[in-house]
Amino acid sequence: MFMKTTRSSHNEQLLCPTRLCCCGRRHLIEAAAATALLPLNPSTSTAAADSTTMLNKVHPPRPDWYEEFYASIMNKTMKSYEAEIAGYKSQLFGNYLMRNAEKVLEIGIGTGPNLNYYANDTDIQVFGVDPNKKMEKYAQAAAVAAGLPLANFKFIQAVGEAIPLSDASVDAVVGTLVLCSVKDVDMTLQEVKRVLKPGGIYLFVEHVAAKDGTSLKFWQSVLDPLQQIVADGCHLTRETGKNISEAGFSSVDLSMAFLSNASLISPHVYGMAYAYGFFFNGLCSLVMDF
Repeated sequence: MFMKTTRSSHNEQLLCPTRLCCCGRRHLIEAAAATALLPLNPSTSTAAADSTTMLNKVHPPRPDWYEEFYASIMNKTMKSYEAEIAGYKSQLFGNYLMRNAEKVLEIGIGTGPNLNYYANDTDIQVFGVDPNKKMEKYAQAAAVAAGLPLANFKFIQAVGEAIPLSDASVDAVVGTLVLCSVKDVDMTLQEVKRVLKPGGIYLFVEHVAAKDGTSLKFWQSVLDPLQQIVADGCHLTRETGKNISEAGFSSVDLSMAFLSNASLISPHVYGMAYAYGFFFNGLCSLVMDF
């Protein structure tokens, strides 16, 4: 069941309906008009460094059997979760911006459960980043099942803190259940901003800490250290929505959902964050359509 939540434009909080808000694009006039025409700041990202070095630092090499075991478990045990979140993902990834994207980066692609929602266009090019190399065969199988030619799919073993792609090189970035496990959430979000083209969009679904004072928050706090061990670094108590809202995107549409099958990994935040230039590009598109 999805709940009514808020849209955040930097630190501003506004009421939002239970589904993703089309009105968010109109609201960009307030949030982005003053900045949309400004050039992007020069990159100071770690991606210029050796991404393999960063991979080994953030995600030290595990034994092959462990990486394969974890990839297999993720491939088999997420079906009930994916079934419950399917309606939301269809809505999020069915946005016209995603349909118009030519190059998409998915961080933490894992076994590729999202590919079915946006990769059925044979003209789209998808880069899938994940630190676990054993995820590749599952992600490739998901790409094929989604109708995406393997020539248009590239799996890259890397971490979100150092994405080995050029500045302003993709139209959209997808990330679901990944910021819970990265070492540095803010660094990863800066990388997302760096690789997005002006006018690009970041689509996200992330589980976050429950409300303070609730029994769920208590158990999340108690079990968080164990969760990090058994779930490959996953944190239960991160306030990821706040990180996204304060990352410096031109505007953020952010909502909250509670899923019955998510148990400890609830609630969720989901939505879209817009790179600088979105307002200008969107206005041009509206003029062209008119």
